[in-house]
Amino acid sequence: QVQLVESGGGLVQPGGSLRLSCGASGSAFGIFAMGWYRQAPGKQRELVATITRDDATHYADSVKGRFTISIDNAKTTVYLQMNTLKPEDTAVYYCYGDILDGVHRNEYWGQGTQVTVSS
Repeated sequence: QVQLVESGGGLVQPGGSLRLSCGASGSAFGIFAMGWYRQAPGKQRELVATITRDDATHYADSVKGRFTISIDNAKTTVYLQMNTLKPEDTAVYYCYGDILDGVHRNEYWGQGTQVTVSS
C-alpha cells in the first residue's frame, strides 16, 4: 500500500506564492506519474499539472507560466511551485499518483490541502 501525504497549503494574498509538497511512502513501489488536481467549491476536480517518471510535464492552460511541477531524484516527492497566485486558484489541491504497487498499477490520492488566495 502506498500513501501520499501533502503539505504546504495556506492563505496567501493575490500575487503571492506557495509551494506544495507531496511525498509517497510505502514498500516496493514505482512511479509512472505524479501530479496535482484541484477542486473549488461547487466545481469539478480539475487537472493542474502532471509529471512523469521521465520528467515530462503537462499543465492546465490556466496555470501555464505561473506554476511549476517538479519531482525529486528519488521519484518519491512531487512539488508544485505556485507563483502569481490569483483568487481563482483558491481550491483544495490533491496530490495524485499513478503508481506500480508491487504487481498492480493503481491510482492513489492524497487527503488534500487547502489553498486560499485572498486579500
